[in-house]
Amino acid sequence: MSIHPVMQRLADKINRTDLPDFVPGDTVRVQVKIKEGEKERLQAFEGIVIARKNGPQGSFTVRKISFGQGVERIFPFNSKVIDRVEKIRSAKVRRAKLFYLRGLRGKAARLKEVERA
Repeated sequence: MSIHPVMQRLADKINRTDLPDFVPGDTVRVQVKIKEGEKERLQAFEGIVIARKNGPQGSFTVRKISFGQGVERIFPFNSKVIDRVEKIRSAKVRRAKLFYLRGLRGKAARLKEVERA
């Protein structure tokens, strides 16, 4: 099933091309725009990508541990809230969704680091 040409042109205009290639298991730093009254500032959300949904309205889920509490945030790829995404490190994983990390704590939740270009 193919997309209608008009819809494809619209999707091409909206889709971001400035995001790096990252996969589940990668540690990323997402610079999020926070609006406080009239002012706007950037806040970093750094964690492990545990899931990625591709497609026209794709998104990715980032998980971090904050003060001993697990925090997950889902970012749509084409969101205007995202200023930029920086890939920090890559890890060797054997599955596409890393939801099992939710049940692990401390050293058990570590992933084996690997060097990717």
